[in-house]
Amino acid sequence: MTTAVEQRSVRPPLEAPRSRGYWFSVGRRLLRQPAALFALAVLVALFTVGGLAHEIAPQGWDDINLSSRWSNHAPTVVGHHYLGTDNIGRDVLVRTLWGLHDTESVALIGAAIATALGLLVGGLAGFRRGWLDVVLMRFVDLVTTFPVIVLMLVVFTLLEPVTATTATIVFALYMWTFVARVVRAQMLVLGAAEFVEAARAVGASELRIFLRHLLPNAAGTLVVAATSMVGQIMLVEATVEFFGFGVNSLLRPTLGNLTAEAAVSGIGHYNSLGLGWWVWATPAAVLVLVLLCVNVAGDGLDAALNPRASR
Repeated sequence: MTTAVEQRSVRPPLEAPRSRGYWFSVGRRLLRQPAALFALAVLVALFTVGGLAHEIAPQGWDDINLSSRWSNHAPTVVGHHYLGTDNIGRDVLVRTLWGLHDTESVALIGAAIATALGLLVGGLAGFRRGWLDVVLMRFVDLVTTFPVIVLMLVVFTLLEPVTATTATIVFALYMWTFVARVVRAQMLVLGAAEFVEAARAVGASELRIFLRHLLPNAAGTLVVAATSMVGQIMLVEATVEFFGFGVNSLLRPTLGNLTAEAAVSGIGHYNSLGLGWWVWATPAAVLVLVLLCVNVAGDGLDAALNPRASR
């Protein structure tokens, strides 16, 4: 029979703290990175504005005003031409919004397709290994042998006139190789981890191991690869269009071909069309801002989504 002192000294066992889940930890780690949050917010805002270009600027990107008053006019609040007009009176802000819309469509859809293909090929190569790994990665090596800029110039020359859909497919069918390399390397590391061996020991299927154990641990790497792919596609597209290939500005505006008008008309004393600096500087500034935000946000998401990150 226990005494009163012994009864008071007996305490109920402490309960183990409940885990708040993987996504709670992701949000907590992301909140510790203000630069990544700011870049992500700016990126979402820019892509939202570009996606709503049809509603924000319903008059269209090719609305021409032949009045000499509005020909190549500097930015002004008069007439609502806040970023000026080009040499035939088209509003620079409207053309930039529509250019952002088409550029982000090509980049986001192309990156999504490239990421899916890269995840499939790289995941199979890194997880299954053996002869399948050798065959798939040799094919990746064959595709990446060609320099991306030279290859895009040749392909777009053969496919003229190039549309936004054509550009999206071409970028996706080349860029997936970079995702495949990254995913394969990550799968090789994770495949030898102890938790994978433990899952196999308890009888988990290969599909369950891949979906429940490997993919969550590779989420950070995959997100960084996908976000960087968006920036790479936008940069390659702008580079190709700066050389006069890719989507023509007479068909659809993009940030790349709008910026390329500086190369066509010239800058400063060599300006043959009388274009002001605001005609090409505005889409160029938007393109640089998007690329910067993509890189910063991608790094922040990598640190937040990595479940092995230190506390």
